[in-house]
Amino acid sequence: MRPLPPLNALRVFEVAARTESYAEAAAKLGLTHGAVSRQIAALEGWLGQRLFSRIGRRMVATPMARVFAAEVSLSFDRLVSAAEACGRPGARRVLRVNAPTTFAMRWLIPRLSRFHSQQPQIEVVVTTVSTAHEELRGGFDVAIRRGVTNDGSWPRHRAMPLLEDADTLIMSPALFAKHPIETPADLEGHVLLASETRPGEWNSWLEAAGLTHLVGRPRQVFDHFFITRQAVEDGLGLGIGPLPLLDIDVAFGRIIAPLPQISVRRTGYVALTTLDADIKGPVAVFLAWLAAESGRPYLA
Repeated sequence: MRPLPPLNALRVFEVAARTESYAEAAAKLGLTHGAVSRQIAALEGWLGQRLFSRIGRRMVATPMARVFAAEVSLSFDRLVSAAEACGRPGARRVLRVNAPTTFAMRWLIPRLSRFHSQQPQIEVVVTTVSTAHEELRGGFDVAIRRGVTNDGSWPRHRAMPLLEDADTLIMSPALFAKHPIETPADLEGHVLLASETRPGEWNSWLEAAGLTHLVGRPRQVFDHFFITRQAVEDGLGLGIGPLPLLDIDVAFGRIIAPLPQISVRRTGYVALTTLDADIKGPVAVFLAWLAAESGRPYLA
């Protein structure tokens, strides 16, 4: 018999490390907070070392526990792949996709109905992360992140280029009707809206627009871009937004880009799969669809 650690405790530990929250892990697993704590304690006892440390009111995984959790996630991924390979022919497959919140809301989810109509045997389950650079923690078949494919950033993953990205000025049609912006000088007097998750975007755009004298101007800051985007749509001020990520909002007239000729190119998005992922089944089908949606050739 292999000297395996308690498998249920491993499952609880992987979710707790991935979510960085005992409470969220309990909610996802249908357990109590105390049950999560007991499972973690059992695993710590088996390993002979602490896996989490308390910081304020939160239990945060130690650096060693993060490495261990990543390996556990990969092992679970392999188990899922093996189970699917042995499953019933023709059974509906679940494909887990992890993406930054704004990318999921503004680009991926609005297109998913097309994928499901083409591939009804594959169910796509989308989970989100708060930033486009957030650490890869496993528990997915395909992950979307900012990055490039050729700089060695993804040594344990296959990376497929997905979407280019450029920042430009955005505003609501209603605000444009009241206070139109037809040249960079027209920004004077407008409220500037910014996001904690996208630092430096205003400075870069203002420099590109030749408005460096406005770089130090105060801004109304929100914690995440999807809040900022909503504030822009509601006409509360001007924002800097990524195209083509917001093409759907422009198409439906929710926002406009009054100075599209002034833009700042950013690092685009890549689609990631683990090196041991089965890229001949649902994953390959989904990657090919992503490539088609982004107007890129798919190279398996």
